Amino acid sequence: MLSVQGERAGADLDLLFGALADGTRRAIVQRLAAGEATVTELAAPFPISLPAISRHLKVLERASLITRSQHGRWRGARLSPAALMPAAAWLADQERHWTERFDRLEEHLARHSNEKGRP
Repeated sequence: MLSVQGERAGADLDLLFGALADGTRRAIVQRLAAGEATVTELAAPFPISLPAISRHLKVLERASLITRSQHGRWRGARLSPAALMPAAAWLADQERHWTERFDRLEEHLARHSNEKGRP
């Protein structure tokens, strides 16, 4: 049974991976890794409307991947890289798990191969 904290972490990962599941949002995150940008700057490379970009930004903001600010008419977005840490930790756990499993499989196959080769 998952704890409440575990369920919350799972929900956060769902939001994070859901936000990153879209190519446009991944491109926005990649662009923001270079520094803060306006909504207009973020929209420039995409053949979609400003309202569509704004919807993508809302998804990223809900996942805590970005923060947005407004100073007069200037609306900016900034990457919140700390939000990626839970995903990085989850991926590292998965990598460890599967590396161990593949190592054990490799050892098993090597033993099995050696046993077959014996006279």
